[in-house]
Amino acid sequence: MTTINLDKHTFQAAIGSSQPLIVDFWAPWCGPCRNFAPVFEAAAEKHTDITFAKVNTEEQQELAAGMNIRSIPTLMVFREQVLLYSQPGALSGSQLEELITQVKAVDMQKVHAELAEQESQQNA
Repeated sequence: MTTINLDKHTFQAAIGSSQPLIVDFWAPWCGPCRNFAPVFEAAAEKHTDITFAKVNTEEQQELAAGMNIRSIPTLMVFREQVLLYSQPGALSGSQLEELITQVKAVDMQKVHAELAEQESQQNA
């Protein structure tokens, strides 16, 4: 699978997908972004059970601002509408593979239970 491009109109639907979502926030002028692109594409081809998406921060400034993107590249990982990872900086191929392994191993029932507990404590 190749990567998809997201904008402010498609971002929320992508997060709502049943597949894990890895988003690369990048810009055409960014050297580290260009260097990371082939690593990201290779992972997208290998892991067809994950949606890989890119957000061009130059074209999607409103979305980037809304997601508090302060430096690029920034990777965000969502699973079942939960942000599991958000980190600036390009990863090596092995680092990205390790992140993917960790994301797949997350017990989402436990995560949702913890989030529900936090919410109930805040509302108490």
